[in-house]
Amino acid sequence: QVQVVESGGGLVQPGGSLSLSCTASGRTFSETLIMGWFRQAPEKGREFVAQIVWSVGNIHYADFAKGRFTMSRDTRKNTVYLQMDALKPEDTAVYYCAAGEAGSYTYWGQGTQVTVSS
Repeated sequence: QVQVVESGGGLVQPGGSLSLSCTASGRTFSETLIMGWFRQAPEKGREFVAQIVWSVGNIHYADFAKGRFTMSRDTRKNTVYLQMDALKPEDTAVYYCAAGEAGSYTYWGQGTQVTVSS
């Protein structure tokens, strides 16, 4: 059974930083593996944050994440990270990690709360 587990959320002041991590386990993924971060703020829909195409290491960011968020990976552990800097109150959301293949996300984590507040 595939598990996607995030960790690292919390409360941070505006301008601060947080790092999230996510591990996908339970099966051997194909070369088309993608892993991504999404978020959902209160009363808003889920939105894309960043993703990595595992086979080539290409990373794509949402416009709001460019220059502030950095996604990285550990290929040995099937783990991805999201370093978030210069956080703003509008970054407050539940952050979800997802894994999938062939361009489709199938497996989702339970989410981790990120709160940016003074």
